[in-house]
Amino acid sequence: MVKGYLLIKLVPGLESSALSQIRATPGVLEVNLVFGQWDVVAIAEAKTLFELTRIVVGEVRGIQGVQDTTTLLQAEL
Repeated sequence: MVKGYLLIKLVPGLESSALSQIRATPGVLEVNLVFGQWDVVAIAEAKTLFELTRIVVGEVRGIQGVQDTTTLLQAEL
């Protein structure tokens, strides 16, 4: 499994709607509203990197109210 930590910046005024849609996205396991440079930290998981890419690029980034994202991939040593 591939796990990604999504740092998400939201458009002011569209936070509530965007959060609901992010939470409803298949593959997104957890969504946390935070304060600071980013507005949301979400955790997504998929079987392959290709599937995780589809979740982030094809789903989350297409949600109205999502302004910017950065994805951090979980690593193991």
